[in-house]
Order: sequence, then structure tokens, then C-alpha cells
Amino acid sequence: MNNKELIDQLTLFRKGNEEAFNKIYQELKTPVYTIIYRMTYDIPLSEDIMQEVFFKLSQTPPPSTIKKPRAWIFKITRNLAIDYKRKYRESIEYDEEAVSHGYSIEGDAAIRLDVEKAIRELDERERELVTLRLNAEMKFKDMAELVDEPLGTVLWRYRKAIKQVKESLEGRSGYQ
Repeated sequence: MNNKELIDQLTLFRKGNEEAFNKIYQELKTPVYTIIYRMTYDIPLSEDIMQEVFFKLSQTPPPSTIKKPRAWIFKITRNLAIDYKRKYRESIEYDEEAVSHGYSIEGDAAIRLDVEKAIRELDERERELVTLRLNAEMKFKDMAELVDEPLGTVLWRYRKAIKQVKESLEGRSGYQ
């Protein structure tokens, strides 16, 4: 669902069309969950925060003046996850079972686990950029606005992160 389609669905939802909200939820639940999960690495917590994101969205959809509602929703997602981490968690345990949860990357479970481990090795900022780009399908310009960094810095960090993931995967058997 591109921004125009999302704007159309949000307009319908503001007029009381509940099915429009369901379409928004179905379209955005996976990238929203993935952003949260990659920040917390905690399945129940990620699910709770995801519910809060969609509850807030249902109570207060982005104003019609917002031209990029996807970015607006992902900013709320990111901020809620950051707020929770600041308030309640200093360190989050890595859960081997959690990385193969069905939300992140499609494909064979072993590959998903290896990719998730490689992404987990990134620093938090790089992991966030990879997630915003690959899972939330955000444009680099929008990512730069969201994380409040220059576009060049975001591009550099993203390329560096992808290179690190690729090198990590190449170091594991069978991914060359």
C-alpha cells in the first residue's frame, strides 16, 4: 500500500469505515512489528507495543495534512519502542526462539535465523535503518527525517550495515 492508497484508507476510516482500518492494519502489522521487535528482541513486549501503536492510530489517525502517513506511523512505532526501552528495560535478553517467530523474514527457518542473527550483530542505529528500509519499505529521504540525520549519513550507515550483514552471512556455511 503506497502513501496515496494509505491516505485514501485513512480518509475512509475517518469517515467511520472500519474495514478501511482493517486494511491498514493488515498492510502495516508486519513492518510495525518488525521495527519494534528489532528494537526490543522480546516477542510479548513487541506484540504489546504493536497493539498500542494500532490503538493510538485508531483513536487518533494522522491528520489529513500529513503527506507521508507511513512515515508518521513508523515514527510513532519507533518512539513507543524507544519510550518503553527507556522506562522499563536496560538490557533485553536475546531469545533464540524469538528470532524465528513468523513476522520477520520469509523463507527457510534456518536462513531466517542466520539473517536475524546477522542483523542482531549490527549496532542499534544500523539495525533500525535496515529494518526501516527492508521491512517498512521506507525511502532513504524519509528515513533521514525520521532518525533526524543527514541523508548522506543514513545512506552511509545503511550501506555499511548491509555490507556487515552480507559478510556475516558469507562467514556462515552455505551463503556464498
